[in-house]
Amino acid sequence: MRALKEDTVVTEHLDYSVLTALKEVMEDEYPLLLETFLSDSAVRVDHLHQVRDAKVLGQAAHSFKGSSSNMGAVHLAELCRELEERATRGPFQGIEDLVNRIDDEFGTVRLLFEDERQRCAT
Repeated sequence: MRALKEDTVVTEHLDYSVLTALKEVMEDEYPLLLETFLSDSAVRVDHLHQVRDAKVLGQAAHSFKGSSSNMGAVHLAELCRELEERATRGPFQGIEDLVNRIDDEFGTVRLLFEDERQRCAT
């Protein structure tokens, strides 16, 4: 973990300055935003595992990349960018491994966001 400024922390997984900005904007609705992202993302990950069409996979990865980036999930967004690129241009071998890495990263992000949600509740 590295501190950019006193109140800005970026880890391998999350850019907490994004979360801080979202918390300021969303105020009391911030925990709901986290919950919505988590439930929506779980559906997105399941979809990535099921898609067999390269174009649909690329579109799904693009959408997931955007929502992950908007929520400060930097590594998840980067993995989705890589999947989007590979689904669009190839090579296609190893795509399943990349989807599994996205799934694993989402598991980590889920835990971090659940911790964040708990901090907001106290």
